[in-house]
Amino acid sequence: MKWFYTSRFAEIAMTTTMWVILTIPLWLSPFHPAVVAYGIIGFNIYFFIQSARVTIHAVKAYLLLIEHSHISYAKKLTRERPDGSKLSHYFVIPCYKESVAKVGETIKCIIDSDYPWLSQVTIVIACEEREAGAPTKVAELQKLFGDQITMMATYHHMTPEEVPGKASNQTWATKEISKLVRTEGKSIDEVLLTIADADSKFPINYLSYLTYAFLTDHDRYHHFYWAPVLLYNNFWDLSFFVRIQASLSSVVRLAYLMEKDKLIQISTYSTSLKLIEDVGYWDVDIIPEDWHIHLQAFFKYGTKVQTIPLYTIVNGDAVNAGGTISTFVNRYDQERRWAWGVSDIAYTWRRMFETPHIPWLPKIRKLIYIAKIHLLWPTSFFILTVFATITPLINPEFKRTVMGFILPQVSGLILTVASSMLVVYTIIDIKVRSRLQIKTSPWNVVFLILQWYILPFISLVLSAVPAIDAHTRLLLGKKLVYKVTDKK
Repeated sequence: MKWFYTSRFAEIAMTTTMWVILTIPLWLSPFHPAVVAYGIIGFNIYFFIQSARVTIHAVKAYLLLIEHSHISYAKKLTRERPDGSKLSHYFVIPCYKESVAKVGETIKCIIDSDYPWLSQVTIVIACEEREAGAPTKVAELQKLFGDQITMMATYHHMTPEEVPGKASNQTWATKEISKLVRTEGKSIDEVLLTIADADSKFPINYLSYLTYAFLTDHDRYHHFYWAPVLLYNNFWDLSFFVRIQASLSSVVRLAYLMEKDKLIQISTYSTSLKLIEDVGYWDVDIIPEDWHIHLQAFFKYGTKVQTIPLYTIVNGDAVNAGGTISTFVNRYDQERRWAWGVSDIAYTWRRMFETPHIPWLPKIRKLIYIAKIHLLWPTSFFILTVFATITPLINPEFKRTVMGFILPQVSGLILTVASSMLVVYTIIDIKVRSRLQIKTSPWNVVFLILQWYILPFISLVLSAVPAIDAHTRLLLGKKLVYKVTDKK
């Protein structure tokens, strides 16, 4: 019975559920085809409702982006919160084989900030000791920017129990920051961390906005702060199949801002050093660290832990390895790594039984939300596209019934209506990029619309399949190796 409470039980249960769902038409259609049919139609309706919801949320979030762009948080700080000058900001940039140019662009964006107390900002280049050229890279960055902003470097020494990746590197770097803060006599209550990918281009108001949000937040030491990381920085350099995913992913991330009660930070985010110390830093034996650190905090402090939305944009790079095939492979590896976040379900399951100080209801809600995201990832494509065709093929007699006849038509109609939301997605995509000075010509508009026709293929090969890959590896007990994504 003890095995029931373990992470391994949850891994097997979750990934087996995925395979049960994927194979439902094969084993249930011969006996209960109508049950399968009603399930397909029900899911199609659910998909339509969710598509409409994302569309509405994306529009609302875009309008809030515009509204907040007219607010000078730098002026609000100097007028209303001069105590902000006491805060110390550390930008932790995990680096492994990223170029000086790529990291330099991110540092330059921070230097160009409108933040009134830039002298209180420190850039932390979090290197891996195993990268031979890391000291040279740090020296070049110091030469380029050392006279404009405070910089420091850390060199992560891997230990046997650690997994290579952002989590273990960030823990090493942040522990070094903790030592430095105490050596300098600073209070950890006045230290903010920002975890930044090497390609994160921060908006000019990020630091001012973040600081104001932090200082006016009554529960600031239990919160993360997140601005949507949109993948537009290298948009017109991308292969067409990556460009589609970049657009879709960016619009969906924008919509996330409106789900405040469920929001969990992705990729680049900020929080207090106090919170990170309180939860024992990032677990060093995991790969996906953004949702995981949120869960670490949740299982310590419960529903006090939230991710606070910042209505501004962090611009990042989508995958671009140079050639079409190499980009395709890199994009597949990246999606599989993201989908490896399914391992967080096992962590959540185990921690539910280890945290009696947190009520059961919020823990169950958290588990259901994460499980839903990771179950829909590998299965929704197949439910929406092929399930309605497979059922009549498996059970030819069902095809002669009214339900068997109308099932493909009803499914196709619902999916077609839901697909009309892509028009709104395209408009928001163009408008957000225009705010980032990424222009779209009339010819590009036509091409962008036509590209959506290959979305089903892209969703299969670069979303559903890598997610199935990640789930199956977890089911079989095979570990995933962290691979750095090329973003030229």
